[in-house]
Amino acid sequence: MRLRALKVGNVTIENNVFLAPLAGYTNYAFRRLCKGYGAGLCYTEMVSAKGLKYGSENTEELLYTDENEGLTAAQIFGSDPAILRAACEHEKLQPFPIVDINMGCPVPKIYKNGEGSALLENPILAENIVKECVKSGKIITVKFRIGINGDNLITEEFARRMEGAGASLITIHGRTKDKIYAGDVNYREIAAAKRAVQIPVIANGGVFSDTDSVWLLEETGADGVMVARAALFDPQIFCALTNTPTENRLEMFQKQLKWTGQVCDERFTTVFMRKMAAFYVKGTRGAAAYKERLFQAQSPDEILAIAQEIWG
Repeated sequence: MRLRALKVGNVTIENNVFLAPLAGYTNYAFRRLCKGYGAGLCYTEMVSAKGLKYGSENTEELLYTDENEGLTAAQIFGSDPAILRAACEHEKLQPFPIVDINMGCPVPKIYKNGEGSALLENPILAENIVKECVKSGKIITVKFRIGINGDNLITEEFARRMEGAGASLITIHGRTKDKIYAGDVNYREIAAAKRAVQIPVIANGGVFSDTDSVWLLEETGADGVMVARAALFDPQIFCALTNTPTENRLEMFQKQLKWTGQVCDERFTTVFMRKMAAFYVKGTRGAAAYKERLFQAQSPDEILAIAQEIWG
């Protein structure tokens, strides 16, 4: 795909291939891995603005970063403009110059709470959230879907509202809330939004190869692409999209295991890396047997030993 730097607010992003915020996955170690393989910008897991306000330990753990990671965006969610602004101003978000507001999460408990994709049905509140968050001094971006369902597509209007409220970039997931992650990406809606605004537009949905990314950019006219689920199966998809050298799967796995263990306890490292290894082993001969053994592993050392058998 055609790579180029993107100017967002007063920050220049190295290239236009982004890693999506993925709940339960885009922690420090995974982001650092993807950044090393060429991702121009990575996002934290979705963080509750209320959780930050009330000092949730788990919420603060999601925001761990250090100088080795480089430019990273934090993603937060909520529905109260004042609380979201306070989150932007929280000391835990100090290392993140870019804060993304989630307006697309389709998970029922988020939606029913008036957060995530529910904001698509309340555009005035969505505008007020962005306006308030901009006052924090952070670069504010917004990630949203094209609508709640196929009968209520709001992409173009919503994009204009977000730009007017002060967002510096928008990412559009080309599916409606009710489709979750299934079905074709509606590239026409993303294209309409791109024509409607002057700020950068990132297209999200259905990118599993360089061919997919080229097609999506050509069909939408977007300024860049965001990779989500494909990165879980192979973080080196960013190598293919950015012409970055690859390394063998074992080296990749060892890096992620090491970095996860540096910032998380042994129990979390074991559970998380079992999960990641199960993604990475897909398509390997004997994958089912390896997965069974992986999920019985009780320590990072046991997981590493199995990984060495698979990819050594």
